Amino acid sequence: MVEFKIILSDTRTGHSYKMDVSGGAAGALIGKRVGTEIDAAPLGLNGYKILITGASDRNGTPSRRDLPGSGRRGLLLAGGVGFNPKEDGQRARKSIRGNEITADFVQINAKVATYGEKSLDELLAAPAAAAE
Repeated sequence: MVEFKIILSDTRTGHSYKMDVSGGAAGALIGKRVGTEIDAAPLGLNGYKILITGASDRNGTPSRRDLPGSGRRGLLLAGGVGFNPKEDGQRARKSIRGNEITADFVQINAKVATYGEKSLDELLAAPAAAAE
């Protein structure tokens, strides 16, 4: 069974929310690409649309938006996602994943693109309050 941790950022309030999804909700994300906007109804957020901004696999290897496919590759990077050079002209070979979401990913980063009727606090904080 596929399980993802979704880190959802609310750009209006500056808050981030962690969602653990599995089953059909996680299956709805497989095959999507980093940088695409999707409907968040399968995740329980009716009326919301989210933009996938990044992802990482179980080893912490990040995905790059500009790298097609889903596999892991060793790229010579001069900056951007996956490598922060300390000196001008510095390059390094780093492992990077492609932009297609697969079952190998563990964490998916996203931000709200279109807001629904209810606030995210109402939708996501209610299960936490009921557990207390």
